[in-house]
Amino acid sequence: MFGLTRYQWLVLFAAWLGWGFDVFDGLLFNFVAPICVPSLMHLPPGTPATQKVVFIWTAVLTSVILIGWAIGGIFFGRITDRLGRSRTLLLTMLTYALGTAACAFAPNIWVLAFFRFVSGLGIGGEWAAGATLVAESMPREKRVVTGALLYTSASAGLFLATFVNDTFTHRLTAIASDPNLSWRVVFLTGLIPAGAAVLIRRKVKEPEAWKPADAPAVADLFVPPQRRRTIGGLAMSFVALITWWSSSSFIQAVAVHLAVGLKLPPAAFAATRAEFITLGSNAFNVGGLVGTLLTIPIASLGRRNLYRIYFSASVVALLVTFVPDWPPTTRLWLMASIGLTIFGVFGSFPFYLPELFPMRLRGTGGGFTYNVGRIVTAPFPYAVGLLVRSGADPLVVMSWLAVIPALGALLALAGAPVETLGEPELSD
Repeated sequence: MFGLTRYQWLVLFAAWLGWGFDVFDGLLFNFVAPICVPSLMHLPPGTPATQKVVFIWTAVLTSVILIGWAIGGIFFGRITDRLGRSRTLLLTMLTYALGTAACAFAPNIWVLAFFRFVSGLGIGGEWAAGATLVAESMPREKRVVTGALLYTSASAGLFLATFVNDTFTHRLTAIASDPNLSWRVVFLTGLIPAGAAVLIRRKVKEPEAWKPADAPAVADLFVPPQRRRTIGGLAMSFVALITWWSSSSFIQAVAVHLAVGLKLPPAAFAATRAEFITLGSNAFNVGGLVGTLLTIPIASLGRRNLYRIYFSASVVALLVTFVPDWPPTTRLWLMASIGLTIFGVFGSFPFYLPELFPMRLRGTGGGFTYNVGRIVTAPFPYAVGLLVRSGADPLVVMSWLAVIPALGALLALAGAPVETLGEPELSD
């Protein structure tokens, strides 16, 4: 299928698992935040005042994991070029698996934040190792297809996170009935990637063409003519990351906000909250899966056109979802349009960013351009949480996020991303 050998499929599956579990571990807190935060801070669940606290702590811990993600991406990106792609994949998966599982034992919100930071280190590093491994193990003409297929794992990871959260905080009543226990069990499932990581390392070899780089430096990314490629990749990553994290991190919180607005009795509120979280998350995820796969045909129009299309469509999706006065369930279904655009554009990065760099800089360059944007992104979710805590309507705040992809579309129209379609591969 697709003209790939059995071993190439194995490499793709190994990286697919790594990134899927990466997303799974990375988003578990966002699912359990409506239960976890009140539990750790001894607050009554379901009240408007508590929801504002949940919003701000969701924002804080999202920013914390983004900073860890950025540092880990840059650090492990360099390790990828020196130690090897598959070895680094193992190290990063073990790091984020153990960091996530440790969250189950957090006695307070501050310790939880520290463990989320540790998880972020591994999550950020895994992307650079996995994307580089796939890019170098596949024929060049297959990189768009395999890169987009690699990112479908994000949808799988999100589906798994939704399922685990729904099972332990809603359906499995023996555990769900104890709010202080259910979210801890959810975090413990973050250990699953550790077993997968060991199996991957036993089966996957380093790419044949790879050789250890001699101390690759970030400064090398800004030497002409590499500088323009690096800046273009950074610009597209910044826009995509800021938009994704400032919107997707609050899908569960928006779902709870909509449930609170119905003013239901406690038992009905708990059931509706769980249903709304599952509906919004799954709609976003299905849209993301479709949007990711659509990067394959759209990439044939050119990389610049791809970003012009996705960022312009992201503006429309945010405005349509959050501006009109929709019924709660309609608004949650419309999360699919946000997934299609804001989530879908990430299917391009596993094939576009490796195209920007020669092999000796591919891990360093991919890790830097994709992850340094998370440091820039980190204040944005926090700002969203502050606005909501100060009394701003969450739906209005979400609609204003459309400004970010609008700027991205303008940058793409101006030619910020370097066009790599049909261009020769950079040599070392």
